[in-house]
Amino acid sequence: MKKQILILISFFLFNVGFTQHTKGLVTNEKGKSMLLGEVNRASFNHKDFDWFSKNYDAYLSNDKIINLLKDELQSYKIKVFFGSWCGDSKRNVPVFLKILDESNLSKEHIEIIALDRKDEAYKQSPNRAEKGLNIHRVPTFIFYKDGKEINRIVEHPKETFERDILKIIQGKKYVSKYKAVKLIDTLLNNQRESLETQEKQLIRYLPEIAEGVKELNTYGFVKLYANELEKARYAFELNAKVYPNHYVTHFSLGKFYYQEKNYKKALESLYKSLSLNSKNEKAKELIKEIEHHI
Repeated sequence: MKKQILILISFFLFNVGFTQHTKGLVTNEKGKSMLLGEVNRASFNHKDFDWFSKNYDAYLSNDKIINLLKDELQSYKIKVFFGSWCGDSKRNVPVFLKILDESNLSKEHIEIIALDRKDEAYKQSPNRAEKGLNIHRVPTFIFYKDGKEINRIVEHPKETFERDILKIIQGKKYVSKYKAVKLIDTLLNNQRESLETQEKQLIRYLPEIAEGVKELNTYGFVKLYANELEKARYAFELNAKVYPNHYVTHFSLGKFYYQEKNYKKALESLYKSLSLNSKNEKAKELIKEIEHHI
């Protein structure tokens, strides 16, 4: 009788383990595993995400700062947006979560959301948890207190995660990366009517704060695939004015006009891109595609 009970228990435990699913696990169009939507710590135990445990275990944190974080961090809630396909996320999310663990922050105070990478859902989650939060780079770590965003760390820390987090929760001056996107997104949301009058000043000012041509470019594509077309249009057009001699800005603007089926403007931008970089094969391919439509 005891032997039969042991067999039944073993069978039950085997089936429970076999039928468990990794939260957020999906297979992409290339047949590779990725995480999508809300996930939990167990999601990273999947064999295809072994980068998490490797980077988590390898990081040596600053014990002195961790001790300072332990008390003050408890009143915060944190949202982590990342891509399981993204190199920066693979390096930085494990480190960030290890610091939160060592600071004894309750896991109930941490929400982890995996975003997509394909064009039609670029940096989006299935339930659009990122909507309205200006998530244009991953990973992004947002700190909330009393339901209000206090600050964020974008992609990677400016010093170390420990020092950056300490500055944020102590209320010290901390400006996250990609100031140009933050400025443009704020203006588009709150002062859109004044953008035209400010455009000349913006064109002069943005190169001083932008992290190169790709900053507004990425923002434009995030807005394009989120179907926020007016914001996308403004970002691409402004970027082409800020960086008029860079082939990428005109190519991206051409892609936007193509999506709008404004083939005349698309060709103008694409030919401009080619004049700046004659080896831009993607521009040549898109021009051929447009010629089939006109």
